Amino acid sequence: MIYPGLRASALALSLTVVAACSGFDSLGPSAPREDLPTNIDDVSGSDGSIWDLFDARDDPNTTVEVNKYIWAASLDVLDFMPVEAVDPFTGVIVMGFGTAPGSSRAYRATVYVQDPALDARSLRVALATRNGPASVDTVLAVEDAILTRARQLRLQDSQL
Repeated sequence: MIYPGLRASALALSLTVVAACSGFDSLGPSAPREDLPTNIDDVSGSDGSIWDLFDARDDPNTTVEVNKYIWAASLDVLDFMPVEAVDPFTGVIVMGFGTAPGSSRAYRATVYVQDPALDARSLRVALATRNGPASVDTVLAVEDAILTRARQLRLQDSQL
């Protein structure tokens, strides 16, 4: 069901976005900006891949500042939960309810990888059950499992 006020707000927002993109400002047509590239070939970085975002040698505004081993380990350890949202730029992974193997309790998790270092301070996990927050011991056990798996991934990577 769409509420009438919501429909009007969405329409107003859509019209604002269309007007902003159309080249007109509130006083009439806007002048072309000379500092913007006019050709797609002028845009740098068009020959890279998504994995280039994890390299810290570029501009910090275009690279991902999370630890790739903790990121991958979080997805490995919590693979029994469905992934709802992922944002590598902020380091957040949001997972839906899932039941761990050998358990009867469903958990949901939010993982925050906040630093590129392979360190316990780089990882924050929030766990919840259907009845509320999970116990501190459970959260610590999950964080330890993720960090252990991240160290294993790093060792495997260094042996290549």
